Amino acid sequence: MKAALANRVHRVFSNLGPGLITGAADDDPSGISTYSVAGAMFGFQMLWTAVFSFPLMTAVQLMCGRLGMVTGLGLAGAIRTYYSRKILWMACLLLITANVVNIAADLGGMADVTELLTGVSSSLWTPVYTVFILALLIFTSYRTIVRIFKWLTLALLAYVVSAFLSHPDWLAVAKATLVPTFSWTSQYWATLVGILGTTISPYLFFWGAAQEVEVDIAKGRVSLDQRKGATGEELQSLRNDVAAGMFFSNLVMFFIILTSAATLHANGNTNIATARQAAEALRPLAGDGAFLLFSFGLLGAGMLGVPVLAGSCAYAISEAAGWTGSLDAKPKHAAGFYLVIGLAMSIGLALDFANFDAVKMLFWAAVLNGVLAPPLLVLVVLLTSREDVMGEHRNGFTLRFLGWLCAALMFAATLVMFASGLLPLG
Repeated sequence: MKAALANRVHRVFSNLGPGLITGAADDDPSGISTYSVAGAMFGFQMLWTAVFSFPLMTAVQLMCGRLGMVTGLGLAGAIRTYYSRKILWMACLLLITANVVNIAADLGGMADVTELLTGVSSSLWTPVYTVFILALLIFTSYRTIVRIFKWLTLALLAYVVSAFLSHPDWLAVAKATLVPTFSWTSQYWATLVGILGTTISPYLFFWGAAQEVEVDIAKGRVSLDQRKGATGEELQSLRNDVAAGMFFSNLVMFFIILTSAATLHANGNTNIATARQAAEALRPLAGDGAFLLFSFGLLGAGMLGVPVLAGSCAYAISEAAGWTGSLDAKPKHAAGFYLVIGLAMSIGLALDFANFDAVKMLFWAAVLNGVLAPPLLVLVVLLTSREDVMGEHRNGFTLRFLGWLCAALMFAATLVMFASGLLPLG
């Protein structure tokens, strides 16, 4: 009986791919810090965002995945084909700006938590993580990377366990989850923009589309003509994969907010800025088990999130410039692609060693993603709604509605965030 159940779980897990990895990569150290700040500062008040954002992020990532599967191009490749070079490079600039800050913040966050666990200075761990991740991306195959990434997603389950160790008031949790509440303060709206930015992130738009192209290349569909088009079975598999990935992402998000609310906020510890501070504060409140689970979960998230950030930079620039770009290609055949990965990681590392405090930027990296995402979202919806791009697989009413709603809400939340810092809204 147990063997049959294990085989069934393994079979289901094996059938999941880019969607699961994309969803798990969404919970990078920047995201974990943002959710921790939300729970510590506002308690259970922002739990509703995990439910509310699920259909929006699922629709967006489904559009990105469908774009890659149907056109055989990544997002930057599609923009290059159907829009002007000015729009193309502006989109790439938005992505690179957000990603490099995110890489710096995530590397700094991983190193900071490792110092907490080992006592060894974070300044030594940052280059170690940088070199390790570069070696993983450059010297392994796409199939190997996918296998590693899929198992790394399990590290995020640590946050589900740590939430139960915090013994929350489940009635209050249910009420906050189902009944949205708002505060008209700049802190609240900055946190909301950060949550939206780290769940509906620009780098995942590019990564999600590119991974569908990678899957086709791994199947031997090397030319664009071979990759174009998609069967009903492939599209259904994509829907299942994306839905599972986004559900997993938001499940983890929900329990991180819950853990921080039930421990930090409940005990008056509302002023935290990083995941390290959240982990440190958890130990006396929820015990060593919750502390260790929270810390190791962040390291696993970083090992998944940073490669996706660097990889999405490389996909975007390579497609924009017309270079060969694939994690399955050898470095000598895709020099530009791997050069971008190296530069993105190196700049992120340099920011950590400059006066720029990347660790404190974990939260603000998420806010930056929230501010920069709406214009890229508009491009995604426009591309996937065009018949000359997607053919019979262009967006239906539901996907178009959710896509435009998501862009409008993120734009509106950004405006309110800025206005709430200038106007007496509360």
